[in-house]
Amino acid sequence: MSKMTNDFPQALTIAGTDSGGGAGIAADFKTMQERGVFATMVVVAVTAQNTLGVQDALPMPPQLIDEQCASLAADLKIRACKTGMLADPTRVMAVVKNLQKYDFGPVTVDPVMIAKGGAKLLSDDAIATVRDQLLPLASLVTPNLPEAEELTGMKIQTEADMITAGKLLQGMGAKNVLVKGGHFASADEANDFVLLENGHNFWLTAKRIPTHNTHGTGDTISACITAELAKGKSMEKAIRIGKAYVEATIKDGINVGHGHGPLNHWAQIGGDQDEI
Repeated sequence: MSKMTNDFPQALTIAGTDSGGGAGIAADFKTMQERGVFATMVVVAVTAQNTLGVQDALPMPPQLIDEQCASLAADLKIRACKTGMLADPTRVMAVVKNLQKYDFGPVTVDPVMIAKGGAKLLSDDAIATVRDQLLPLASLVTPNLPEAEELTGMKIQTEADMITAGKLLQGMGAKNVLVKGGHFASADEANDFVLLENGHNFWLTAKRIPTHNTHGTGDTISACITAELAKGKSMEKAIRIGKAYVEATIKDGINVGHGHGPLNHWAQIGGDQDEI
């Protein structure tokens, strides 16, 4: 007897490409593959990019974003999806409309706004569109500290501020929130704050690893969480696995390029969390 069509877990990334292979859709695909999930994509923008930075970018026509989403919805069974770099307000709204039209499962929003060097990747009006239109659709939002500051309009200098920011983001419509604390330069640990839909909150702690090879960490943790949700894991379990996986990809590093190098997506996290 043949297996049912679409019985295998499938996940979707809606984001930009990274020609250097370390971030964006490339990182999402590598992560989802390693976590045992079939990955699909909607390309929102194409970038000329490497470990040194982004040299150029070309957004896709909104009609092509619509057609990619329609194509997936017509054939596949997407069980969870994530968004990444969405370029500008026009593309953000195209993505929002498609997420409202199609059921692609729980939506993880990685609000890609700030580059590693601190440069803004989204204009102010695009950030406002993410905040006002995309966040209310989010099952989970995963900002780093600069992104959380942009979304909330507050300065985040302490862990108490991270808690406040998490509550503000939940108030904006995101059901669950993961505020990543890796940008605290002086800390020996990377502490992330998690606020769940039911009000439960907790901290995830990992020892800081001295390395420049951290390109794609935000994409990777959000892709891992999305993959785990596609496999039916609970939100808390998916977030904990995501944190453990990213920690392993940094700890068991590889050397590629001359700038902020990529993660090692082959890394194994061990224990029961590593089950596929």
